[in-house]
Amino acid sequence: MRKQKMKKILSLLAAGVLLLMSMSGCGKEAETGKTQVAMIVKSTESAFFKSVFAGARAAATEYNLNVTFNGPESEEDYVTQNEMVRQAMEDGVDVIVFSAVDYNANAEIIGQAAQRGIKIVVIDSDVNSSMVSCRIGTNNLQAGVKAAEAALAVGEDELYIGIVNYDVNSANGQQRELGFRQTVEQDPRVKDITTINVLSTTEDARAGAKEMLLSDSRINVVVTFNEWTSLGVGWAIRDLDRGDRTQVVAFDSNVVSVGMLETGEVDALIVQNPYAMGYLGVETAANLINGQTGGPSVIKPLFQSYSFAHVVTSPNKHYIILTNASVRRNYVMLFGSE
Repeated sequence: MRKQKMKKILSLLAAGVLLLMSMSGCGKEAETGKTQVAMIVKSTESAFFKSVFAGARAAATEYNLNVTFNGPESEEDYVTQNEMVRQAMEDGVDVIVFSAVDYNANAEIIGQAAQRGIKIVVIDSDVNSSMVSCRIGTNNLQAGVKAAEAALAVGEDELYIGIVNYDVNSANGQQRELGFRQTVEQDPRVKDITTINVLSTTEDARAGAKEMLLSDSRINVVVTFNEWTSLGVGWAIRDLDRGDRTQVVAFDSNVVSVGMLETGEVDALIVQNPYAMGYLGVETAANLINGQTGGPSVIKPLFQSYSFAHVVTSPNKHYIILTNASVRRNYVMLFGSE
């Protein structure tokens, strides 16, 4: 049976899952002089982090901060990332805005930086430290739920699901898979779930996805959780000519992945807002330097003061585009619905 094609970009912003979390001063405005901020992320080459940098630069200009940008070549290279944090400490930065390669392996150096009085703001990918001042990122469990909903929309009687995930030590990938599994496992049509973990590169994801699909011809749904693995899965589907019989749910809005929505290798994209992550990360750095601190806050979703737009390009293609945001105190929620 040919699958029922559904091509949509599901915005995590439109789903209400971009959160600004933790200290009570995170959402207030700050006026500060020239402050040194080091933004150290998982990679500098992906479209995702280039958009993060664009948002960070905009905030740096607005708040008159000096921001440097750095990250390892590989999204698995926590050793190099730790050295970058150590160098930032030696350079005497005021704030480190950080996206962790490894939830545990980055924890010690982040703790050392915080003990020196450096403020730590985490964006996108979390680190196992109680000394982080503020966390900004996608609600990854809910992102996994949204991916599951897209996967389950396929009109097959039996679903055999293949998951192509990245590093098992990356917190956001594991949380997305957990949210996905918790949702799909409730559907009686799901007969089997196969998971592989690959390096966070297009090439490794492409090879891994091909091997998985060739080893089990029953797989009719594939889900993957970041930009590089999404590209790799899309290329694997094209290589094997599986577009018409495999529902593919992928992440992030790389221009190639968006093109694959049109050509049939990808059926749904879960799209984050990296620009907002970068902007809010640097804005929060300014706030913290301005002395805004406090105890941990309760995370509350906000479902009011939002707007969104539907753009339908054909009966089978449906895009959700966020047009407005709601900001309330120390919570940021960008929300919309179909």
